[in-house]
Amino acid sequence: MNKFCFFILFILFTMITGPAFSCTTTIAGKDATVDGSVMVSHSDDGLGDASLVYVPAMDHPPGSMRPVFYSHDSMGFKPEWGGTQTHRIITKGRGPAYDKKGFPASVPLGFIPQVAHTYAYFDANYGIMNEHQLTIGECTDKAKIHPEPEPGKRIFYSSELSRVALERTKTAREAVMLMGEMIDKYGYYGTGETLLVGDPYEGWVMEMAGYDMNGTVGVWVAQRVPDDKIFVAANQFRIREISLKNPDMIFSKNIFEIAEKKGWWKPSEGPLDFTKVYGDGEFHHPYYSLRRVWRVISLLAPSMNFSPWVKDELTKDYPFAVKPDKKVSVEDIASIHRDNYEGTEFDLTVGLAAGPFGNPTRYEGNAESVADTEGKLTPLIGEFERPLDIYRCVYSYVVQSRSWLPDTIGGLLWYGPDRPSTNVLMPFYSGATDLPKQIQQANILDLSRDSVWSAFNFVANFCTIKYSYMIKDIREERARLENTVFDLQSLIEANALALCKSGKTAEAKKLLTNYSEKNTLEVLNSWHKLAENLYVKYNDGYLNTEEEIGQPLFYPSWWLKEAGYERGPTSYQKKN
Repeated sequence: MNKFCFFILFILFTMITGPAFSCTTTIAGKDATVDGSVMVSHSDDGLGDASLVYVPAMDHPPGSMRPVFYSHDSMGFKPEWGGTQTHRIITKGRGPAYDKKGFPASVPLGFIPQVAHTYAYFDANYGIMNEHQLTIGECTDKAKIHPEPEPGKRIFYSSELSRVALERTKTAREAVMLMGEMIDKYGYYGTGETLLVGDPYEGWVMEMAGYDMNGTVGVWVAQRVPDDKIFVAANQFRIREISLKNPDMIFSKNIFEIAEKKGWWKPSEGPLDFTKVYGDGEFHHPYYSLRRVWRVISLLAPSMNFSPWVKDELTKDYPFAVKPDKKVSVEDIASIHRDNYEGTEFDLTVGLAAGPFGNPTRYEGNAESVADTEGKLTPLIGEFERPLDIYRCVYSYVVQSRSWLPDTIGGLLWYGPDRPSTNVLMPFYSGATDLPKQIQQANILDLSRDSVWSAFNFVANFCTIKYSYMIKDIREERARLENTVFDLQSLIEANALALCKSGKTAEAKKLLTNYSEKNTLEVLNSWHKLAENLYVKYNDGYLNTEEEIGQPLFYPSWWLKEAGYERGPTSYQKKN
């Protein structure tokens, strides 16, 4: 095969597999956190629906059937299954937020028997937390096979699995078992997936995949995270050898039979390695996943001196979970998601690609990014590092489950719209009776002043003009807003707890709901004001203050040299 043919195949492969949905997710055991909570985090790095939605608890008459809808996050938007590119679900059956008028209703892939009562929960592109402090995080993984959905044959993807679990279960172990049962009974389609499931006492990692384009059920495995450790996944399976004797590991009954039947594994080879047998490495390019795994565990446990360089995509250099050098807080986990490899050899805020103002954004492209002026493909093959803090993130969060508090107060979602490095964590409690309307609406095709996501998305994009300057203003305002809620947290929760202990749970829920709504409005108004201030302060590339307008913020000399500044018109003579 000549080089040009190889290049064409490479480009086609990249177009088929890229870029859409990819995420980073962590789970920390209760003995690995400063306050004893189980923490789950997730950054949803796609271009889909960015709304955070409240789904209320509901009672259902006997004989009811629950629809199972297609997920855009599985294999991209498919109009035949209803919804729109910017609305994940449109239906009357899941509360007011999903009952959107004037849009194509979601079309069920199938139905499962409904239960008499379903729990309230917060929903996004995947379910997040229910009223009983059950929490979920997610990342997409590359499996060997990615089956298409088919009514009556393959109706579940991880998104709807997570929602069913939040509707029906109270503990992480129950949730894993229920989702496994749904896969076994109703089939699985789409990419490989990792779901992290936490409750106030323990955390589990569940991984799943299809195995045949025409198959029905899928395969799945789950492993408990040690209480004193933290697990991270970043678009690649992370569960390795399956042990029949491990009480902290459960899996589908067909997992060995399918692997043998497909010729992917033989018992004589030793224990079945789930990542190797059912996975297909990293998406897109080497270190797309592993670099993020390395960065997280190196930040958590620098004393272990993990290397960023490994032999191949199936390395075992990075353990299933690590014990952090010091117990972590919500702020610690949030800072991990905000990381651009600062201070490492992979630092995206330095170098020519970062431009003169340290912009860590690296836009992705397909064939058009390596085409010449006539549109012909040119043999330019390469990649940028893939950071934790990617520009196309639609939301990130850290969510806590706390055993010493009643469920109304114990479940606490710290939610940040859009890109982690430029967002603000806002608190929402599991006992809330609703979410602010400003957080429940988000449309990438509509710049709405009433949408919290729009406000953050605008600032995230605008600050790339002069990132090294604007990010300081953003961090200062974020610190002010986050410190306010961190300082108020103990007082708010003490008041809510007193109400719960006196039998006034409904009043406690109202207090927490109103508090979150008030804070959300404060954040929204503050971010609009920040956007206006950034526009004025850095208008036309200058620094503008009351003391002096038009203060130059010129390019650094190293960048001017690289950009050809020295070849500019400094004389009347033509330069060679």
